[in-house]
Amino acid sequence: MKKFLSAAAMVLALISCGEKQFHVAGNITNAKDSVLYFENVSLEGPEVLDSVKLDEQGSFDFSGGRQEAPEFYRLRISDQIINVAIDSTETVTVKAAFPTMATQYEVTGSDNCLKIKELALKQIGLQQRAMAVSQDSTLTIDESNDSILSMIARYKNEVKKQYIFAAPDRSYAYFALFQTLGNMLLFNPRANKDDIRAFAAVATSWDTYYPHAERGANLHNIAIEGMKNMRYQDASNAKSIDVDKIRAAGLIDIELTDNHGQLRRLTDLKGKVVLLDFHMFALKDSPARILLLRELYNKYHAQGLEIYQVSLDPDEHFWKQQTAALPWVSVRDPRGTGAPSLTLYNVQGVPEFFLIDRDNNITGRSQTTDDLEQAIKKLL
Repeated sequence: MKKFLSAAAMVLALISCGEKQFHVAGNITNAKDSVLYFENVSLEGPEVLDSVKLDEQGSFDFSGGRQEAPEFYRLRISDQIINVAIDSTETVTVKAAFPTMATQYEVTGSDNCLKIKELALKQIGLQQRAMAVSQDSTLTIDESNDSILSMIARYKNEVKKQYIFAAPDRSYAYFALFQTLGNMLLFNPRANKDDIRAFAAVATSWDTYYPHAERGANLHNIAIEGMKNMRYQDASNAKSIDVDKIRAAGLIDIELTDNHGQLRRLTDLKGKVVLLDFHMFALKDSPARILLLRELYNKYHAQGLEIYQVSLDPDEHFWKQQTAALPWVSVRDPRGTGAPSLTLYNVQGVPEFFLIDRDNNITGRSQTTDDLEQAIKKLL
């Protein structure tokens, strides 16, 4: 795309002045006189950045400037493709032979690229199994379709468990979301609630670690549109939701009942700086944490700070006792540690907090915030 090429030209100018670079180098044998393309896999599609005509040794060395967030590239000869993710200024080495480079390559220098190779091979295996089933003349059309759908479901569960939810902040988790079977996206956030959770988990991680990344914003939009679509479908089926009230936001919404019996939406706090806090009052360190939150609330509430605290305590009566005197928004998810919001926000343990600015954008969480008070003051 022209916009990226213009930016790339600026990056190259910076490189000449000493800008740090990444490298994708190596060799592809049995491809003499073939053109190897180095392409950026942007949100608008692949775009050629560089190319080289390979000699007998098949050596190549492509480079680029460091990006603010992970970026995706690919090496291509004809329809043979090797996908590469770059997180910083690493050197990724690829060795392969044509025409089997897409499946039989070696990659070093990047754990993300190794995982992407695993995913690519798994995807190819799924395609081969699905093709074999579709060509099995002993099966009826319904039996063939059911078999393929079951195959896809098992594949998605494995990928979600081992790659997406296990490390949603990694480049390979992002890559996994957009795998296909033929022309069909395996993960469909427009019609599948579990797939929406997968997109939302990765989107939340990108919000935290790469808050200004275009890819993160795109993931967010996909997840939010998916939730809107599912709510619309639920409303059409159950006729219990006013579809006119369905709206988008800059973060994954949480809707729970507070300790006064009122439904409270996280997105309703737009315009305030919000400390989203996942908590269990039964924990030993709970009193100290509540004291800290009280000090912050008392000090900065008048300037626009609000706390939206999600309790995961199983005992509702105990929770109401503990929150009776708290001045902020106190809600409880009766599903406890099985609450979907924990998956959506990639919460690995409690207590855990997220900082949200006045425009409903996540700006940090416990792992990325060294001084909570200073971070709050900066947003105010």
